[in-house]
Formats: sequence, C-alpha cells, structure tokens
Amino acid sequence: MISLLDGASKLGNTISKESRILSESVKDKSLSLIDRIESYEDIINIEVGDTSFTRARNLERELGMRQLFLKFEGGNPTGTQKDRIAFAQCHDALRRGFDTITLATCGNYGASVALAANLAGIRCVIFIPENYHTPRITEMENLESEVVRIKGTYEDAVEHSGKEALRMEWYDANPGGANTPLQLMAYGEIAHEIYDHLRDAPKIVAIPMSNGTLLAGVYRGFVSLYKRGKTSRIPHIIGASSSQKNPIVYSFKKGLDQCVDLVPEKIKETEVNEPLINWHSFDGEEALYALKQSDGSAYHISDEKMTKTASLLRAKEGLHVLPASTAGLIGLMEMHKKDELEPDRYVAILTGKK
Repeated sequence: MISLLDGASKLGNTISKESRILSESVKDKSLSLIDRIESYEDIINIEVGDTSFTRARNLERELGMRQLFLKFEGGNPTGTQKDRIAFAQCHDALRRGFDTITLATCGNYGASVALAANLAGIRCVIFIPENYHTPRITEMENLESEVVRIKGTYEDAVEHSGKEALRMEWYDANPGGANTPLQLMAYGEIAHEIYDHLRDAPKIVAIPMSNGTLLAGVYRGFVSLYKRGKTSRIPHIIGASSSQKNPIVYSFKKGLDQCVDLVPEKIKETEVNEPLINWHSFDGEEALYALKQSDGSAYHISDEKMTKTASLLRAKEGLHVLPASTAGLIGLMEMHKKDELEPDRYVAILTGKK
C-alpha cells in the first residue's frame, strides 16, 4: 500500500488514483458547482457499478441446475451494493449544497456513505446502536466520519439520525421516506447491468433482504425494462433473510397485504445475520409489493446455511462472499430442491466479505 509520504490519500487503495485526483476537484470550492458535480459523477462512473456477472458452472454441476449466474457486488469500492445508494445520496447532497450528511447503520451502509462523503468533501455523522460491534467502525473513522453510539436498536438509531438531520439542517441519508425513489433508482441499475449481459430478463432473480430496498429497486429496474420493450418478461423475485427476523418475509408468508413490524425484543443479532435483521423494514411495503407482483417467493434462512453456502461458493467458484448475502441464493437452491427448476437463466445477487 502506498504511504502518506508518497503523496497518496489516506483512502489508500480503496479507490483508484484517478478518483483521488477527481476528489480534489470536487472539494475545490473555487470551482463552479457544476464542475464539482461533474467530477463527482466521473468518480461514480469509475468506481461504482458494472460489477462482475459470471455463470457459476461448478455450482450448476453441484446443484443440478442449468444457467445459474452470480451478480457479485463485491467489486464496488467498499465491497457491497450499498455503495450504489451511498454515492447517489452524496451526489444529491452535493448538488443541493449540504455540508453534512447523516445516517444510521449496522455496518456496511455506514462504510459506504463514509467513503462517498469523504470523496465529496462532505462531513459525515454516523449513528450506530451501542450493542452492535461491526469491524467497519474503524473504516468509517479512518474516512473521517464521526461515529456516535446510541442506546437502542438500529431502528432507534435511524429515528435519532433523522431528528438530528431536521434539527441541524443536515442531509438525511437514512432509508425510507423521501429517499426511497432515489435509492430504488440506484439499485435499479443492477437490473440494467444484468440485462446488458443476458439481453433479456432471467426467469428468477434471488436477492438477500433486510430493509427491502435492494429487492424493490431491482424489481423496479426490470419493470422499467419490460415496459420499454427491452425484455420479454419480468423475472420472479426471490427474497430471503435471517430466520424469523425479517418483517418482509414474515408478512409475505402470512399472506398480508402490508408489511407488519416484528417484536423488537425477539430480534437477536449474530455475527452472521447482522446485515439482514430488523423489526421494521423501512422499504418493506415496496419489497412486499415486488414479491407479490412478480409472483415471487420469500424464505427464512438459518445462519448455518448461510455460512455453509459461503464456504461452498469459495470452494466451487472462488468467491469470498459475505455469508448473509447468500440468503437469496439459498432460497433459490431450496426452490430447486423442492421442485426441480427447468433449464432457463437464474441470477443470484451476492456481496463481498469485509
């Protein structure tokens, strides 16, 4: 790694040299806002999205499936799909003249916004529940974000961050509410990237699920492609999450029309399930709608299965993935085990391990 004595940013090798140079232009307030925004857009184009898309032939042989593709979001700068919405939010904050951005996180989203804000020259304040112990806190602090520990759940942290944003006139980058359209559009790009490879929609897309934003965004992306005549179909959407710890899966399996909250005290964090669990899914209604409209399915997945599947992917496909991100793939595998899927094209979305 290049040291600071070599003139490199403390961001190290997380981003390219070209993006570090562009970041200096973004931060230069002597330039016009249009020039600064253009430089930030160049960073986004260089660093975010266009992640790898590969056919998992070894896994196909293991499972007895045909044409299973893996969309690996680990190629984003902090290793997850969260970079897509983090950079979109910071782009919006920069365009609207905010000097501070805030959010609550359990880990990955905080690291993503910390990087995006650092490159934009925007102060970042991150709220984390005091009982969460993500190793990504050090990463956030190294990116000059202010990390604030608060009592309560992740949902409490989101509420607190939102109130501080209103009180201090900060940009609120939390999920749900006014941010949903922007975040859905950012995640919709994943559908467009899948289409770029397949030139049509797959039969099924399998997605890990927490707040539901990723799932809803990918669905909306495919709906847009279909309505524009680009694809012959809208894929069935599979959403999967930690067993009995996600409102969307619970509500879908109960046949409910609205996403209902779970009992907070019954939600227990583990090292494996932490990226997936919540008692209130902020974009749960959007995700539940996507599952139903696409004639999709939802699954409860155990920590043990996620850990074993991550090991299987490492052995068979050479991918070092976040175990929680295998939830959607496991749902697809369970569907195939129950009623063998016909030869077609199937896609599972995965993220990198940090």
